[in-house]
Amino acid sequence: MKKKVKVNEEIVFGDRNNPFVLLAGPCVLEERDRMLMIAEKIKKITTRLDIPYVFKSSFDKANRSSIDSYRGPGIKEGLKILEEIKDRFSLPVITDIHLPSQAQEAKDVVDIIQIPAFLSRQTDLLTAAGKTGKVVNVKKGQFLAPADMEQVVKKIEDTGNEKILLTERGTVFGYNNLVVDMRSLVIMGQTGYPVVFDATHSVQLPGGAGDSSGGKRELAFPLARAAAGIGVEAFFMEVHDRPEEALCDGPNMIRLNDLEDILERLKSISSSADGVNP
Repeated sequence: MKKKVKVNEEIVFGDRNNPFVLLAGPCVLEERDRMLMIAEKIKKITTRLDIPYVFKSSFDKANRSSIDSYRGPGIKEGLKILEEIKDRFSLPVITDIHLPSQAQEAKDVVDIIQIPAFLSRQTDLLTAAGKTGKVVNVKKGQFLAPADMEQVVKKIEDTGNEKILLTERGTVFGYNNLVVDMRSLVIMGQTGYPVVFDATHSVQLPGGAGDSSGGKRELAFPLARAAAGIGVEAFFMEVHDRPEEALCDGPNMIRLNDLEDILERLKSISSSADGVNP
């Protein structure tokens, strides 16, 4: 039976009374005013569509193609921005951590702690996140089979925390390319935990632009549509008002102006799906 993972009264993953939860925002925190604007606009869209929403952005992106790539404002300034977004718009927030020591600092602000895909097997990181008692979202490594996530789950469960989400974000398919195996959504769902589909990282071309990653944002919606038909409990989408100006992952991010139409169509499909593990 599918577990329900609760953030608050409005945000419940695995509650089939809602078509899905949306985790969305820019890849990495940029200047404060722009982040506030994007959070406010996405909240207005999701409120109109009655879709539960969690603001997503990273205070640091440690895994960048180039040493010169923008990584973010860092944990102290980043958590300040996330806290302001949380308080001003009454939104739960999610962000990545990269080191076990960051878990305790982040837990005082964030509602969901995210484990990046490349770090999804790091036992110390997983257990540090689990010990916070927060919801933990683990992105399946590009190098992992979906069944391998069962061992990831056990590491977090060992801390006594069963508030776990599992995210599909594509699998390495040769150099500079990813492919999504939709069977992964069903297989990860067999753990009993809610499954998230990352529509934008799944169309990334890692290192495809030489000193940065490329991407094919035009494929994000077709893949999300397939995931909605399977019945995932949540969608992860990186969204920006001007992706061409984004400081990270611009080529695969969804344009803010396109988001409402995409969500409306996904909601229509998802509302008739049975779920990955009904």
